[in-house]
Amino acid sequence: MSKAEAFRALHHHRAPGDPLVLPGPWDAASARVFADAGFPALATPSAGVAASLGHEDGQVPADEMFGAVARIARAVEVPVSADVEGGYGLAPRELVERLLEAGAVGCNLEDSEGGVLKEPRAHADWLAAVREAAGDRLFVNARIDTFARGVDDPGPAIERAALYVAAGADCVYPIGAPPEILPLLRAGIQGPVNVGAPVDGGPSPAELGARGATRITFGPGLQRRAARALREIADRLVR
Repeated sequence: MSKAEAFRALHHHRAPGDPLVLPGPWDAASARVFADAGFPALATPSAGVAASLGHEDGQVPADEMFGAVARIARAVEVPVSADVEGGYGLAPRELVERLLEAGAVGCNLEDSEGGVLKEPRAHADWLAAVREAAGDRLFVNARIDTFARGVDDPGPAIERAALYVAAGADCVYPIGAPPEILPLLRAGIQGPVNVGAPVDGGPSPAELGARGATRITFGPGLQRRAARALREIADRLVR
């Protein structure tokens, strides 16, 4: 079984309350920590990687992002999925080729750009082209940005999810969805659902799983918590 096949299998036949938990490494060292802890797979956060490279979120040049993903993937034996934001303007085939060259088995792709939601059918067509180019070699996690862009009604998120799943997405990620509406989203969405979990406070991964999450990611939360810990060490050294 290839790493991509193993990664895809991790998302299926999960019991309620037992979601797939995917820590987000921001460099090779953090990836090794998470892999050594026993996590079966990892998912890079674009904002966390950006911080590690000295950039603001959304400002990382494509070459630097793919280079960072490659270093992370080389550092561990477990499958690594990569958050590559909106695809950096690359054609689907080139995007797929660069992900595979970096050693990624999956990707996270956003449906907004510059703070504006993309037209859902056009984005679904683009996702279909990514799927055609990738075949089964990549697990495609389609991020849905409606909640993040101020649309509180879950209807548009469910409609976008249906389009993206029909286009070949393996999983959808309604980022920013309030935990209390997860059962509604779960009932309306076919296939795995990614939910972002807070690092400090809020529902636990098990609780989010019981509400309908198939898998849990943390965005840049882990990198930011590590940075806070490092600042505390630096402050003690200064004192």
